[in-house]
Amino acid sequence: MKKEDLVYLCTIVGNLSGIPVRLYKDDRLCFYHSVVALPGDPILLEHNEISVPNNHIRFFVTPNFFYYGEVISGAYRIMIGPSRQAAAQDQELKDMAFQLNLSPDDVSDFLSGMKQIIRLPLESMMQMMCAVNFMLNHEKITLNDLIGGDNRFEFEKKRSEERLSEKTTPPEELHNTLAIEQTIMNIIRKGDVAALESFARNAPAVRPGIMAREQLRQVKNTFIVTTAEASRAAIRGGMDVEDALTSSDAYIQECEMMTDGSQITKLQYDMILFYTQQVQRIRHGNYASELVKNVASYVQHHLSETITTEQIADHLFLSRQHLSRRFTQEAGVPLAAFVRNEKIEEGKRLLRYTDRSASVIAAYLGFSSQGHFSKVFKETTGMTPGEYREKKRK
Repeated sequence: MKKEDLVYLCTIVGNLSGIPVRLYKDDRLCFYHSVVALPGDPILLEHNEISVPNNHIRFFVTPNFFYYGEVISGAYRIMIGPSRQAAAQDQELKDMAFQLNLSPDDVSDFLSGMKQIIRLPLESMMQMMCAVNFMLNHEKITLNDLIGGDNRFEFEKKRSEERLSEKTTPPEELHNTLAIEQTIMNIIRKGDVAALESFARNAPAVRPGIMAREQLRQVKNTFIVTTAEASRAAIRGGMDVEDALTSSDAYIQECEMMTDGSQITKLQYDMILFYTQQVQRIRHGNYASELVKNVASYVQHHLSETITTEQIADHLFLSRQHLSRRFTQEAGVPLAAFVRNEKIEEGKRLLRYTDRSASVIAAYLGFSSQGHFSKVFKETTGMTPGEYREKKRK
């Protein structure tokens, strides 16, 4: 099919579905169509998924449960997405906007655009891909072909097994870990145990690449890499460096003594939970009450908003006065000060570990202006954002 025909097809699919559609030739974007305006394309966050599969059709799901469909025809690829069945939360979308490095002026447009994308069940996305594939490749593929266990469209798992049997390790097809790693490490850094438990219940399949030809060694190597990253995330969350690294050594030694892959998998979750709990205790007190944990969880999930006592009280079904009084008693700090400190802690992390400007960080954290952010930051840390970044990067 000619390029102009493919462009026509992409336009029709995008108009009918209400979902962004892209056309690639030889891995280069040559056409993009969306009925909603997006200042940044979310597909740019899925670097490890921009690769040509061996089959004509596939789909993948991101850690935030957005999904994309892809159809291949010769040198061309059509990529459809993102969509998902449940509505995304504002904080999720603001995190995506921040990762895309959008300007503060574009964030609201990005959120508005993402919310206007039609939400489809994954099965509907797959049906749409089957129709596009039929038009391009004249193959009659069904949903059963896509999700069945013994056909040529059982995606990454089957291809990984074939690569292992051939003793080849093409990284572009076997890795999907970057986005998932970032999600887990962010959870550890924030000490968000509730988010970890939620992620574990719905976690997508992980393809970490081949680090050994023998399966047990592969599992152990994956554990070692994950433990090293988790310990660093915990350090960034405030855990003592020596404690974090000592724990990492202990977990790796325990893993090396195991001979059962399922035991190592369980140990890996226990290790991630351990680091997350340690950061939670540091950030919210060793004996934080259930109320303090619930407030902290709310704040972490709404960092990009102007958080008020009334909003938190409504969320927890408490009166404003009762919440303020109990929180101060149980946390040892007024609620407003706690919210401010959490935002500044996140600001410190972003200044130290990202290249985002102070104005972008201020907007992301819900401050009314860069000046307000700088004023609160200096009151809390004794330094301006610029001074803090310079000191920590020496």
